[in-house]
Amino acid sequence: MFLLRSAFWLTVAFIVVRPPGTDLGAAATSLSGQAMAAGQRIVVEQILKSDCTLSPCRPAAPPRVVVGDIPLPSAGSPMQDSPAHKAAPVPRPRPHWMG
Repeated sequence: MFLLRSAFWLTVAFIVVRPPGTDLGAAATSLSGQAMAAGQRIVVEQILKSDCTLSPCRPAAPPRVVVGDIPLPSAGSPMQDSPAHKAAPVPRPRPHWMG
């Protein structure tokens, strides 16, 4: 919340005391264009950094998670292949004296 308030008041102060002849729209457009170009460069560098082509480089299957005695299905295994789990617990019936 502090950051939002600070950004708001800094923006208001800049609008009030901005230098004459400054076009905020053009400045914002050029800054966003520079940010997009920098982001694209980073993504391309990361893609080119990988040593393999797309077909032989497949990620390894995610490890299966086991909680207690029950293995939980991972994102790599479909629900139909996972073993049947115990049914959900059923609550005890109400006592006869409660109606």
